[in-house]
Amino acid sequence: MGRKRIRDIRNEELIAATIVAVHKRGYSVVTMAEIAREAGASAASINYYFGSKEGLMEATMRHLLRKLRTAMIDGYSAAKTPKERLYAVMDANFSDGLFTVPQCSLWMQFWANAPYSPRLARLHRINRTRVRSHVRAELANLLPAERIETARSALQCYMDGVWLEAAQSDRSVNAKAARHAAHRVVDLSLS
Repeated sequence: MGRKRIRDIRNEELIAATIVAVHKRGYSVVTMAEIAREAGASAASINYYFGSKEGLMEATMRHLLRKLRTAMIDGYSAAKTPKERLYAVMDANFSDGLFTVPQCSLWMQFWANAPYSPRLARLHRINRTRVRSHVRAELANLLPAERIETARSALQCYMDGVWLEAAQSDRSVNAKAARHAAHRVVDLSLS
């Protein structure tokens, strides 16, 4: 792999600062200056790299979606059965690198703001469709057709609920315990 460009390093620093600043203050009230201060940069640099606060939020969400995609690929590569692949979908959403209080907080604020921004709404729609498709595909191999949609909805609502609870937590979360609990929910959905 080649060396990282300065621009890529700076983008990563600004995205990391965005996650922290939005978690601390909230997307609707955090300013570009506060995010820049968190990154040890200037607000002008955010404008230069991302164009706007919305552009920065979009880049941050793309960063988190890449983490989710990588976790999905890793999980799928080890899974051999439909049930293991369904566990992999759940595990990806509760991966160590993604399931943290600040990232859950940012993700929830993203969901809340997505209906008001075409750029964010598009990312939200792509993510929801992708997860829905993965869950349905595996459930189709495990359940009768008439039970698939109910189980799919229950599993996605469970994931959303755990993320919402984590976003509102004042303590750190345990990703391993979340994955274990998600497996139990999958097992209940299949019984």
